Amino acid sequence: LQTGHSCLTRSYEKSRTKLAQSHNICCCCTRNCPIKYCSPRKPAVSRMAFTSNDVTINNDSRELYFDKHVDYIANHGNDKNDYEYCMTEFLRMSGIYWGVTGLDLMNKLDRLDKQLIVDFIKKCQCPVTGGIAACDGHDPHILYTLSAVQILIIYERLDAIDVDQIAKYVASLQQLDGSFFGDKWGEVDTRFSFCAVAILSLIGRMDEIDLEKAVNFVMSCCNSDGGFGSKPNAESHAGLIYCCVGFLSITDQLHRLDCDRLAWWLCERQLPSGGLNGRPEKLPDVCYSWWVLASLTIIGRLHWISSERLENFILSCQDSETGGFADRTGNLPDIFHTLFGLGALSLLGDKRLKPVNPTYCMPEYVIKRCNLKPKVMVL
Repeated sequence: LQTGHSCLTRSYEKSRTKLAQSHNICCCCTRNCPIKYCSPRKPAVSRMAFTSNDVTINNDSRELYFDKHVDYIANHGNDKNDYEYCMTEFLRMSGIYWGVTGLDLMNKLDRLDKQLIVDFIKKCQCPVTGGIAACDGHDPHILYTLSAVQILIIYERLDAIDVDQIAKYVASLQQLDGSFFGDKWGEVDTRFSFCAVAILSLIGRMDEIDLEKAVNFVMSCCNSDGGFGSKPNAESHAGLIYCCVGFLSITDQLHRLDCDRLAWWLCERQLPSGGLNGRPEKLPDVCYSWWVLASLTIIGRLHWISSERLENFILSCQDSETGGFADRTGNLPDIFHTLFGLGALSLLGDKRLKPVNPTYCMPEYVIKRCNLKPKVMVL
């Protein structure tokens, strides 16, 4: 049996179902999560976690390669002729956010050139729309606008951009049904709903949008399994669940969630390796350590999974030579997975890192400095 609130092996499936039927619960986990059957004839016994898609980890040490991670982030992007640097121009702004936040969590923010970063962001704000692009010369997008605002909030340099134009840009992307486009090309996704309220709450301009319609759209994306997809009737996905739960945390609407059902779906993402995947039958990935843990933290159910096994998985994905975290053990590290590996460890209570806010994925002290109080549930 796997410890914590997670799956059983295939050989126990029949006994698991019988026990669930006798106790009127949907699983026979160690904590007897009180999720009732959807129907007396069809008990909601999930088989999602019975998957052969997992990895083997070899992690004899619980050491966090702290100094190597600091160097990995601080030196990232120094070589402008590097192939990886050239090929990731389209997400440069988010890359800077991942690096700035990661170093701040390690109390090493001084390793980056603050003024250079601020000047870069100023060049990326579109004078026509007010939105911010991933890189100078690219089209603005709500994703990169959020990254830029997060960076400037951390640096206390929001004055470097035109905040009024940012607010107007975000408001211009809201549609009649309450959803948001990501940019002028018209893609709708719940990620963009989260970005919109995150940006506007950080700059103090939540009154710029129709909040009631925005909430109703997000809730229309809720599925019968308790999860959320990118749009109505789309498959539940851990990353999108984080966006919707974060959205509801910012807008004080967490009471509209079926938290037990949602938490059960999220806990089913934990595999025997200890890692978390984003949806059924997929491999575990360090980034889902953040999406799943942050969601569980916001709804007050972090204790439903095996934290120790997850921590071992995350630490096994470090590169002991270069620093940084990869998606899985043995793969090459990148700055994206490095931030979310560090963020997940912070949520798990690693004292070597600053506390991280689960809603904004920013250091907790920054959110308190802004007098923001995103809602979390306490059991």
